Amino acid sequence: MSAVILSNKAITQTNKYNPMKKYIFRLLFITIAILAVFSCSSKDSKKENKEVTKVEAKKPNIIFFIADDMYPWMFNNIPAGRTKDGKPKNLTPALDRLAKEGVWLDHLTVVSPVCTPSRYNSQTGQYASRAVNQEFLDFTKENDGQTVIQWNTHIVPGKVKTMGNYFQDMGYKTGFVGKNHVIESLEQMGEEIKPDLNADPKDPKVKAGLEYRYNALKEDIKNSGYDFAASLYHDNPNWLGIRALAYQNNDWIAKGGVDFIDKYKDEPFFLYIATTLPHGPLDPEHSWLSDRRITAKGILDQAPTVLPQDKGELTASEKEKVAKDPGIEPSIRLIKSLKNRIKDAGLEGTSRENILWLDDAVTALFNKLEKEGKLDNTIIVFFNDHGQDSKGSLYEGGVNSQAFIWKKGGFKVGKKLEPIVSNVDFLPTLIDLAGGDSKKFNFDGVSFADALEGKPYKERTSVYHELGYARAIVKDGFKYYAIRYPEWAMKKTPKERQKMLDDYTKMRESFGEHAIATDASLPYGQLEMVPGGGGAEHNAYTNMPNFSDPDQLYDLKNDPKEEHNLINDPKYAEKVKELKEELKKKYLDKLPGKFDL
Repeated sequence: MSAVILSNKAITQTNKYNPMKKYIFRLLFITIAILAVFSCSSKDSKKENKEVTKVEAKKPNIIFFIADDMYPWMFNNIPAGRTKDGKPKNLTPALDRLAKEGVWLDHLTVVSPVCTPSRYNSQTGQYASRAVNQEFLDFTKENDGQTVIQWNTHIVPGKVKTMGNYFQDMGYKTGFVGKNHVIESLEQMGEEIKPDLNADPKDPKVKAGLEYRYNALKEDIKNSGYDFAASLYHDNPNWLGIRALAYQNNDWIAKGGVDFIDKYKDEPFFLYIATTLPHGPLDPEHSWLSDRRITAKGILDQAPTVLPQDKGELTASEKEKVAKDPGIEPSIRLIKSLKNRIKDAGLEGTSRENILWLDDAVTALFNKLEKEGKLDNTIIVFFNDHGQDSKGSLYEGGVNSQAFIWKKGGFKVGKKLEPIVSNVDFLPTLIDLAGGDSKKFNFDGVSFADALEGKPYKERTSVYHELGYARAIVKDGFKYYAIRYPEWAMKKTPKERQKMLDDYTKMRESFGEHAIATDASLPYGQLEMVPGGGGAEHNAYTNMPNFSDPDQLYDLKNDPKEEHNLINDPKYAEKVKELKEELKKKYLDKLPGKFDL
């Protein structure tokens, strides 16, 4: 300041010769002083802004990667994923890295083990029985006020808060890539909008329809808290309604994730990326051998090239294919890369290509983060949406699932998290890890961030499960399992049951699927109230010995396969009473709808 402002002495010496000059210099002094104050304030403000920017930069980026229908044997880090001599069953370098450097959630459960409600749990931190979409509410009325959790629990854009909304509120840029199957988009193909299975996606009218529905889906996702939406599948590939598009394309999904990071790499970001693998179709022609130009949106001009391509010389037959169709070359090289790596790993003939393909998408995200210098400040969750062995039911093979959570340097808890956690806990946990306070929100889930950071953590005393017409609670190693149907359903005549089964089969066939059962006298399913059960629950329906018992009790420590129903054993009468009471008071009484125990 001394270099800019005249000294008092200089001002006095100048003023004694001219009174007017005295006034002018005083005014000059005041003006310069004010400017100096503003200058300092501006510097302080810039300094403060830099500090704020610095703090903002420390917010961890978050990637939530959700896989679809994985089996335990697909994870090399657990016994199911290793051969008798200890060798890994899969070629999955990215998942192996997550296991080596991250935390394995050793007792992860899911609330509702099919695609839609499991995604609802993860996206909202709430039980899916809280859904407010009209389809769900109408179905509740049809079932005499009993909530029935199926693929009907959709997030209404702008009405139900998602992961995207919460992270937008925290100053993040948010992205949604891949399989949806949870956010409501009323313009999509569905039971009410019958598809033309043989439609040509290159036909201008069909192409326009695909573009319209894709843009409608994109808009609905953006209205659900996401700044970015790309490579979207509203449903599984074989439920899109057009046979010509019923192909997997993990390259397209991976590209969407990489593009999001590229666009928002200079800001804190949250990416939800959902692969369609390894859900069906899994025959090679419709999965890893497919043309990478085929997408849910239609046929691309150019295949994505973010995943590994073989760089070698093409064979004569391959050159001939490229000569006829130059756009096929990237697909050929992507397929050859998968083939060659599987062969080099000694896994040829074991059908492991789709798992490597899934893993490649995770590797692509790792590589992009590293390239942009963002890996050290990113948390990655890899989550399998539910158990697959007893999918569509509340048996242990359905409700037990797998997940890793990774950050550079790991978490203080070490390589494994022992406490029981649920997929409804993911959102509150990630909010806390990002510097927020999950306790401000009315989540059904509970943050396990403290457990990851090695701090005191109060583990849940019981775990709740809901799906279809069933509810269950697990506490102290015992599971109580209840199945209830509305009274009118139990009184249906044989003719009415046959019509129910015929209508269900007709709906499946309209999407190119096959019948599940032909005998209308078979017991109902738990997930779908149809004789013989629904497609998703078929494995549990045919293999669990007590599937149709309305009340079931299992001692999970001594009977982990749930083969012996103890419900009528008087020795366990008090245990049944205890579990029923906790299920009712702690969960059912606090949730919408009714469920009579």
